[in-house]
Amino acid sequence: MNITRENIDELNAVLKVKVVKDDYEEKMNDVLKDYKKKANIKGFRPGKVPFGLIKKMYGSNVKLEEINKIVSGNISKYITEEKLEILGDLLPKTDDNQSIDIETQEEFEFSFEIGLAPEFEVSLSARNKVPYYKIKIDKKLRGDFLDNYRRRFGQYEDAEEVTEEDMLRGDIVKLSDDGNTIDETLRHDSSMSVKVIKDEPVKKDIIGRKAGDSVDFDIRKSFPNDHEIAGLLQTDHNKLDGTDGVYRFTINAINRFKMADVNQELFDRVYGEGKVQSEEEFMKKLDEEISNNLAKESDYKLNLDTRNMVISKTDFELPEEFLKKWLMATNKDITEDQVEKDFEDFVKDLRWQLIRNKVAKENEIKVEEEDMLKEAKEFTRLQFQQYGIYNAEDSQLESYAKEILKKEEDYRRIADKVIDDKVLVKIKEEIKIDNKKVSTDEFNKLFPK
Repeated sequence: MNITRENIDELNAVLKVKVVKDDYEEKMNDVLKDYKKKANIKGFRPGKVPFGLIKKMYGSNVKLEEINKIVSGNISKYITEEKLEILGDLLPKTDDNQSIDIETQEEFEFSFEIGLAPEFEVSLSARNKVPYYKIKIDKKLRGDFLDNYRRRFGQYEDAEEVTEEDMLRGDIVKLSDDGNTIDETLRHDSSMSVKVIKDEPVKKDIIGRKAGDSVDFDIRKSFPNDHEIAGLLQTDHNKLDGTDGVYRFTINAINRFKMADVNQELFDRVYGEGKVQSEEEFMKKLDEEISNNLAKESDYKLNLDTRNMVISKTDFELPEEFLKKWLMATNKDITEDQVEKDFEDFVKDLRWQLIRNKVAKENEIKVEEEDMLKEAKEFTRLQFQQYGIYNAEDSQLESYAKEILKKEEDYRRIADKVIDDKVLVKIKEEIKIDNKKVSTDEFNKLFPK
């Protein structure tokens, strides 16, 4: 097999692959001989089918398959040996690859377009500045964190009279035009949030009522949202036909949400039993947690700004037309307009990947299994917190983390995160970090909407 490269320019090239009979014939015949041993064709004993018949029946498909294998394998070997850093995948050059007759042809020539990664240097120094925004803890922020815990561990209590904030439990039934119940089978034990009622006169009517009272309302006028109606009637969204009309809701219970009191019970539920013994300790612990969370926000912004700075300071060209063709070829459902719309973001991500990989290679930065497990445990810990589990044991986190790393997609995503973080640490050692104190509002305004 003969492979040649024709350089169009520094970023684009064409690989031409010439395949002759000697390249594939032996392997093709070996496969056909194996077919012969296993073939079960009427009129012939097993293993006794003539080779010519096997070749006639399967030869073309086997020939094509072996040629594809040989071309793919040898191109990969060529790229490795030539130390080519390509972008995307090879694209068959349709204007050069003429139609072929697999049965009669013995020699074949294929052409592939390739996009080449550019040569560039990453030059950074203390003259390159990136701001680090340290967010100040203020009274409002501290109060928001405290209220979040009080809401999370609060509970509903019985109340005497309805207010706008209450949740009501009771019976709901559809009425006929004369105000009588249509069918007792349509009666439901249901719940209703007063706040979501859209018909203001109905909301005003129900506020101040007590258990045992009833209120009538047009269900579509009071609850325009299908999701709310389906929940109210305890049914599916696809079963709402015929549910329009006037309904009567009879209040059986009034439930009012009460935020948790700031006491030992709350301390134990937030930080673990006995870990905090007083309100002063609790507030100190809360400030530590706020600081850690704010630091993560500040670190995220610093990493984002560092990445953007490095991209802007490291200028190089890319084979953009090739990349657009490659995106179209590998994403069958995408349109040219979509490619154009998203191309700037794609190029920015690609630039970062190339810079990141170069910095990692030059500084021998590698992803170790220990790094992977640590990052997977952190990911697991955050997932647990979303479900209200704040004090998971390390052994439990590790067990879940190891399961995550068994999934190829998750493993690749976590590996990308690890190498990103390590490269950014190295870059931040080279540049100057300019510390700035900002309020929460000032920090939030730094992110484009």
